[in-house]
Amino acid sequence: MTNNVELIQKLRNQTGAGMMAVKSALDQAGGDESKAVDILRKKGQKIAAKKQNEREAKDGLVAAYIHASGKVGAMIVLACETDFVAKNEQFKNLAHEIAMQVAAMRPEYVSPSDVPADVKEKEMEIYKKQLKAEGKPQAIWDKIAQGKLDKFYASVCLLNQPYIKDDKKAIEDLINEATMKLGEKIEVKQMIVFTL
Repeated sequence: MTNNVELIQKLRNQTGAGMMAVKSALDQAGGDESKAVDILRKKGQKIAAKKQNEREAKDGLVAAYIHASGKVGAMIVLACETDFVAKNEQFKNLAHEIAMQVAAMRPEYVSPSDVPADVKEKEMEIYKKQLKAEGKPQAIWDKIAQGKLDKFYASVCLLNQPYIKDDKKAIEDLINEATMKLGEKIEVKQMIVFTL
């Protein structure tokens, strides 16, 4: 029983999920720790998505990161729902990490919804011309072009970019994890990069 309690506590700390949710996930996974983490992450993503869509982030903070060379820096506005969360160390750390990401990767947009329609259309046109030149069947152009557009978003949109410290996660995943742990909507409102 002690081992079970220790495992539940470990998973709670790792995922930010409640005790009952962890117990339920462990039951569903037959006691398998990695399967339980997957179950909790999937549930967490659904809950985080619901919070992101239904709530309004009116508080937050401005975070800055200046690279050691002093040649590049970034500032972001990371919003949350309350000043209580805005003062939380985990929230401040998330803001710092995102500012570092912006300085390193220099995204042009926060999310795909910020990409102007004419830019998206131009990208799709280029992809379809490439597919035609490659002799791909026209019936699959849209699907392949959408995949290429998703890769484009991963290079120019902050939320879609792979996290510089763990490329298995996107920045959106980091925000969703923080939303689950802190229990509030979190969003990047603005960003800017300064370079010499």
